Amino acid sequence: MDAPVKLMSQKDPFRILVSAVLSTRTQDPVTAAASARLFSTASDPRALSRLDPARIRNLIYPVGFYRTKADLLPELARLLVERWCGDVPRTMTELLELPGVGRKVANIVLSHGYDLPAIAVDTHVQRISNRLDLVRTNRPEETELGLMAILPRRFWKDMNQLLVALGQTVCRPRQPLCPQCPLERLCPRRGVPHEKSK
Repeated sequence: MDAPVKLMSQKDPFRILVSAVLSTRTQDPVTAAASARLFSTASDPRALSRLDPARIRNLIYPVGFYRTKADLLPELARLLVERWCGDVPRTMTELLELPGVGRKVANIVLSHGYDLPAIAVDTHVQRISNRLDLVRTNRPEETELGLMAILPRRFWKDMNQLLVALGQTVCRPRQPLCPQCPLERLCPRRGVPHEKSK
């Protein structure tokens, strides 16, 4: 999910949207490379809507579920052209009408494409928010709502980027590097297995 972060400096909602769709179940370097190949061929919704799914498959391989994504991306682009004149919608409700867009992708678009307060919850945000005992949730939507209830709005859009960075380097799913964590003194480590005494 994090390759869209590299495109955020461009503030292009279309590129952020497509990259976020490509990023699901895909490592960042793979997403970044696939996004670059796709945008070199189709840089706007109209161009993407005209691409054949077979061509898209070749451009985005090996992203996760590349066949499914190649089929839905022209449809997503067609809807952008027909319903929003080629623009990416600015509301959660409208974004969720697009194929391949769930709450995480919609929140990435809102926060980084439009600078609106939104919390994108991926596996890192889910895991770390629970380990820190900020929430006690099992589903991303519950985590999103729980974090929105306790965090000031000005921090919402940065939460994903900060927790993803922490989750990739220190607060890993298995064998977290707790002694290296800047939050070690504040963290109850909920859900982290305790080391067995030797």
